[in-house]
Amino acid sequence: MSTWSEPQPDSRFVEVDGLRIHYKRAGHGPALVLLHGSASSLQHFDRATDLLSDSFDVIRPDLPAFGLTGPRKDRDYRVPAYAATVAGFLESLGVPRYALAGNSLGGNIAWNVALDHPERLTGLVLVNATGYPEKTVPAGMRLTRNPLVRPLLRRVMPRGAIERSLRESVGPYSQIVDDSMVDRAYQLMSRPGNRSAFVDFCNTDQPDRSAQIPRITVPTLVLRSASIDGQHFARDIPGAQELVHPHGGHLLPEEEPEWVADAIAKFLGSCADTPAN
Repeated sequence: MSTWSEPQPDSRFVEVDGLRIHYKRAGHGPALVLLHGSASSLQHFDRATDLLSDSFDVIRPDLPAFGLTGPRKDRDYRVPAYAATVAGFLESLGVPRYALAGNSLGGNIAWNVALDHPERLTGLVLVNATGYPEKTVPAGMRLTRNPLVRPLLRRVMPRGAIERSLRESVGPYSQIVDDSMVDRAYQLMSRPGNRSAFVDFCNTDQPDRSAQIPRITVPTLVLRSASIDGQHFARDIPGAQELVHPHGGHLLPEEEPEWVADAIAKFLGSCADTPAN
């Protein structure tokens, strides 16, 4: 059985603002950075990376609070803080220009980087991204906001609850949630500090920057599952393209890695070296 809570042979680490960020890097070509969602890890993009690394230098960090990166000492889990960390992470790696693709929270962070550092991005891909205030909050995240349950969840996150959350996050025809996937999520959530960091993240008051989304000038592709609500990026970002998967769920890069990787590769190929305005 894989021990997901320990570094793998291809694990790398870099320190950014006192935070030891775990990441993996594979492939050759233009830089492509993949950002996972909440309660997830860089393994979310394993299969997509296999498909993209022939054409891109694929960089995947574990975001703060998750995976082998773990909690922030300052407990600042606001999305703009995440965006600053991602920008600092890539600066530490000496990567001045890159395409940025993110799922869910990762997409939210990605478009915040596009607002704050448009000169660094060659392209932006938003996969079931969050950031609009009307977006539905998953049941598991709502539970962490219950003041009676919150202290318990800092000490234990039942494996069964994690499995239920994963099954609720995929589309009706998906078969990807198996023992290995649940073990991975459970082991990583059980690492020291990660449960409390997740609770802190879920209870963070996020600034609403959605009114600034029309200011994004980076070439943008929106990948969305038809069942996902509260997304208006294709409407609000000038010139954005959108592709909708008819039956995918929230975890689209794991459910449909070929569809996601093919869309990303074609889009970035079409806007290669397009400068941000």
